[in-house]
Amino acid sequence: MQPTHKQGYTAESDPHGTDPHSPGAKLDHGKNRLGLVLNGFPLALMAVGEVGTYGANKYTDNGWKQVPDGINRYTDAMYRHLFAEAAGQLTDSDTELLHAAHAAWNALARLNLMLEGKG
Repeated sequence: MQPTHKQGYTAESDPHGTDPHSPGAKLDHGKNRLGLVLNGFPLALMAVGEVGTYGANKYTDNGWKQVPDGINRYTDAMYRHLFAEAAGQLTDSDTELLHAAHAAWNALARLNLMLEGKG
């Protein structure tokens, strides 16, 4: 979430101290560095993408957003995959994808629902 002009607002600045009106200035100091996620976890995100693709092919694109009681159901699904992995099963027998990737997808689904206020 970006800071607002209300409580918690931080004035924008260049991380190198460059004047905002000088060539090469970029007022992104302290802003969310999403590249750290994309570039830091490419293999994990590809695996999560495979889970999402499997689900979209089995059901519908983004249909998970309308599942009733989604936060609780995706929390339970996440736990099922974590428990299966803890019991020694590396991959899901139905999808042949890693249980860890399924758990991560479910964690992202429940987080997104929470952030959308659907909990």
